[in-house]
Amino acid sequence: MINAHYSSFFKELTLNNNTAWFQANKKRYESDVKGPFLDVLEELLPTLRSWDNRIFADPKKALFRINRDIRFSKDKSPYNTIMKAGFSAGGKKSELPGYYLGIDAESVHVGGGLFMMTPPLLKRVRTFIAGDTDTFLSIVESRSFASSFGRLKGEKAKRLDKELMPATERTDLVFNKQFYAMAEFPLEPFYGSERLVGEILDHFEAVKPLNSYLDGALT
Repeated sequence: MINAHYSSFFKELTLNNNTAWFQANKKRYESDVKGPFLDVLEELLPTLRSWDNRIFADPKKALFRINRDIRFSKDKSPYNTIMKAGFSAGGKKSELPGYYLGIDAESVHVGGGLFMMTPPLLKRVRTFIAGDTDTFLSIVESRSFASSFGRLKGEKAKRLDKELMPATERTDLVFNKQFYAMAEFPLEPFYGSERLVGEILDHFEAVKPLNSYLDGALT
């Protein structure tokens, strides 16, 4: 289970984000961080796969690397200070909607939806929303969604195709370039507790109708 050792590792990594320190503490990473995080993923997967059997059963396939891609970044710190996972049909880097989990030293980040889309896929989603705005709004304005995530998130475009403009009279969310939900809650109250998996699944269940709706737009 995730406990205080998990947080301690990331707090120290934040102060010593270099290869030498990480290699000297790699056994701690494996036992205190990666192992417990994978255990959480393994507990989540039976429920997620009961919702969508296209999600891979292997928790390692949902795990993102702790190594950062620093090729185009001004920040050359080699490691992320958070463990991240993505669950989507076709894998964590799929263009289909999915579920996201990130756990750092102090917080749990949980959500889902669509974050990265090519222009053709974005147009399909916007067109789908424009043609079925009532269903879309019933999902993102529902009590369960709002209580878990607040408002739907995503960067907005400044321009929109003319045929989509009538839908903006109902909602400005048609301007979104991403359609995702994200929530954050403190990790410490869940140290060593089975309640962590339940809390994550509660948030995933709240975003599930959005994922199903967006999946309909793309498949």
